[in-house]
Amino acid sequence: MRSIHVTRTIPAPPEPIFELLTDHRNYDRFRGITGSELLREGDPAPNGVGAVRRIRSTPFRFDEEVTAYERPSRLDYLIVDLNVPFEHHGGSIRLSADGGGTHVDWRSSYTVPTPLVGGLQEVIWKPALTRGFKRVLEDVERMLREPSVGR
Repeated sequence: MRSIHVTRTIPAPPEPIFELLTDHRNYDRFRGITGSELLREGDPAPNGVGAVRRIRSTPFRFDEEVTAYERPSRLDYLIVDLNVPFEHHGGSIRLSADGGGTHVDWRSSYTVPTPLVGGLQEVIWKPALTRGFKRVLEDVERMLREPSVGR
Protein backbone atom coordinates (compact mmCIF):
# COMPACT_ATOMS: atom_id res chain seq x y z
CA MET A 1 0.00 0.00 0.00
CA ARG A 2 1.21 3.50 -0.89
CA SER A 3 0.39 6.71 0.95
CA ILE A 4 0.30 10.34 -0.13
CA HIS A 5 0.73 13.13 2.41
CA VAL A 6 0.61 16.79 1.41
CA THR A 7 0.44 19.80 3.72
CA ARG A 8 0.11 23.52 3.13
CA THR A 9 -0.64 26.54 5.26
CA ILE A 10 -2.99 28.89 3.45
CA PRO A 11 -3.34 32.51 4.63
CA ALA A 12 -7.12 32.40 5.06
CA PRO A 13 -9.62 31.11 7.63
CA PRO A 14 -10.78 27.47 7.42
CA GLU A 15 -14.37 28.10 6.22
CA PRO A 16 -13.68 29.38 2.66
CA ILE A 17 -10.94 26.77 2.19
CA PHE A 18 -13.32 24.02 3.29
CA GLU A 19 -15.98 25.36 0.92
CA LEU A 20 -13.63 25.28 -2.08
CA LEU A 21 -12.36 21.79 -1.25
CA THR A 22 -15.76 20.22 -0.59
CA ASP A 23 -18.08 21.76 -3.19
CA HIS A 24 -17.93 19.67 -6.38
CA ARG A 25 -18.98 22.74 -8.41
CA ASN A 26 -15.50 24.24 -7.79
CA TYR A 27 -13.50 21.29 -9.04
CA ASP A 28 -13.24 22.32 -12.69
CA ARG A 29 -11.36 25.40 -11.45
CA PHE A 30 -8.51 23.15 -10.27
CA ARG A 31 -5.72 22.44 -12.74
CA GLY A 32 -6.04 19.00 -14.27
CA ILE A 33 -9.73 18.54 -13.51
CA THR A 34 -11.93 18.83 -16.58
CA GLY A 35 -15.32 18.36 -14.95
CA SER A 36 -17.33 17.16 -11.98
CA GLU A 37 -20.91 16.29 -11.22
CA LEU A 38 -22.91 15.17 -8.24
CA LEU A 39 -24.29 11.64 -8.68
CA ARG A 40 -25.92 11.48 -5.24
CA GLU A 41 -26.50 14.13 -2.58
CA GLY A 42 -25.17 13.64 0.90
CA ASP A 43 -26.03 14.94 4.36
CA PRO A 44 -25.85 17.83 4.76
CA ALA A 45 -26.82 18.38 1.13
CA PRO A 46 -25.35 18.51 -1.34
CA ASN A 47 -21.74 17.45 -0.60
CA GLY A 48 -21.98 15.90 2.89
CA VAL A 49 -21.68 12.30 4.07
CA GLY A 50 -22.90 9.86 1.45
CA ALA A 51 -22.47 12.27 -1.47
CA VAL A 52 -21.02 10.64 -4.57
CA ARG A 53 -19.20 12.92 -6.99
CA ARG A 54 -17.92 11.97 -10.45
CA ILE A 55 -14.69 13.75 -11.31
CA ARG A 56 -13.01 13.81 -14.71
CA SER A 57 -9.32 14.38 -15.20
CA THR A 58 -8.64 13.25 -18.74
CA PRO A 59 -8.11 10.35 -19.38
CA PHE A 60 -9.40 9.35 -15.92
CA ARG A 61 -12.91 9.31 -14.56
CA PHE A 62 -13.52 8.47 -10.92
CA ASP A 63 -16.39 8.44 -8.46
CA GLU A 64 -15.70 9.33 -4.87
CA GLU A 65 -17.99 8.99 -1.87
CA VAL A 66 -17.82 11.38 1.07
CA THR A 67 -17.37 9.31 4.25
CA ALA A 68 -16.92 12.11 6.83
CA TYR A 69 -17.93 15.76 6.66
CA GLU A 70 -17.25 18.06 9.61
CA ARG A 71 -17.51 21.71 8.58
CA PRO A 72 -14.98 23.43 8.49
CA SER A 73 -12.32 21.00 9.64
CA ARG A 74 -12.60 17.57 8.02
CA LEU A 75 -13.55 15.81 4.79
CA ASP A 76 -12.91 12.10 4.29
CA TYR A 77 -13.61 10.29 1.05
CA LEU A 78 -13.25 6.97 -0.72
CA ILE A 79 -12.81 6.48 -4.45
CA VAL A 80 -15.41 3.82 -5.19
CA ASP A 81 -14.94 3.58 -8.95
CA LEU A 82 -12.07 4.45 -11.29
CA ASN A 83 -11.68 3.61 -14.97
CA VAL A 84 -8.27 1.96 -14.40
CA PRO A 85 -7.13 -0.70 -11.91
CA PHE A 86 -6.81 1.15 -8.59
CA GLU A 87 -7.97 0.40 -5.05
CA HIS A 88 -8.40 3.42 -2.84
CA HIS A 89 -8.16 2.82 0.90
CA GLY A 90 -9.39 6.28 1.88
CA GLY A 91 -8.45 9.92 1.87
CA SER A 92 -8.76 12.65 4.47
CA ILE A 93 -8.41 16.41 4.33
CA ARG A 94 -8.04 18.10 7.75
CA LEU A 95 -8.04 21.84 8.29
CA SER A 96 -6.90 23.58 11.47
CA ALA A 97 -6.45 27.24 12.37
CA ASP A 98 -2.76 28.15 12.36
CA GLY A 99 -1.98 31.70 13.40
CA GLY A 100 -3.52 33.93 10.75
CA GLY A 101 -4.11 31.07 8.35
CA THR A 102 -5.18 27.47 8.02
CA HIS A 103 -3.02 24.38 8.03
CA VAL A 104 -4.28 21.79 5.52
CA ASP A 105 -3.24 18.16 5.97
CA TRP A 106 -4.25 15.85 3.08
CA ARG A 107 -3.62 12.10 3.23
CA SER A 108 -4.63 9.29 0.91
CA SER A 109 -3.66 5.64 0.52
CA TYR A 110 -4.06 3.18 -2.34
CA THR A 111 -2.89 0.01 -4.04
CA VAL A 112 -2.88 -1.07 -7.67
CA PRO A 113 -4.24 -4.63 -7.92
CA THR A 114 -2.56 -5.53 -11.20
CA PRO A 115 -0.63 -8.84 -11.04
CA LEU A 116 3.13 -8.57 -11.50
CA VAL A 117 3.26 -4.84 -12.33
CA GLY A 118 0.95 -3.38 -9.65
CA GLY A 119 3.85 -2.38 -7.40
CA LEU A 120 5.55 -0.52 -10.25
CA GLN A 121 2.28 1.20 -11.12
CA GLU A 122 1.89 2.28 -7.48
CA VAL A 123 5.33 3.90 -7.64
CA ILE A 124 4.35 5.72 -10.86
CA TRP A 125 1.05 6.96 -9.36
CA LYS A 126 2.64 8.43 -6.23
CA PRO A 127 4.41 11.50 -7.72
CA ALA A 128 1.46 12.22 -10.02
CA LEU A 129 -1.03 12.13 -7.14
CA THR A 130 1.26 14.16 -4.89
CA ARG A 131 1.64 16.80 -7.61
CA GLY A 132 -2.14 16.85 -8.14
CA PHE A 133 -2.90 17.39 -4.44
CA LYS A 134 -0.28 20.16 -4.23
CA ARG A 135 -1.77 21.88 -7.26
CA VAL A 136 -5.28 21.77 -5.80
CA LEU A 137 -4.05 23.45 -2.62
CA GLU A 138 -2.10 26.04 -4.64
CA ASP A 139 -5.25 26.70 -6.68
CA VAL A 140 -7.32 27.13 -3.50
CA GLU A 141 -4.85 29.74 -2.27
CA ARG A 142 -4.93 31.48 -5.66
CA MET A 143 -8.74 31.49 -5.76
CA LEU A 144 -8.93 32.98 -2.27
CA ARG A 145 -6.75 35.88 -3.42
CA GLU A 146 -9.31 36.65 -6.16
CA PRO A 147 -11.57 39.51 -4.99
CA SER A 148 -14.89 37.65 -5.41
CA VAL A 149 -13.96 34.38 -3.64
CA GLY A 150 -14.05 33.77 0.09
CA ARG A 151 -14.80 37.34 1.04
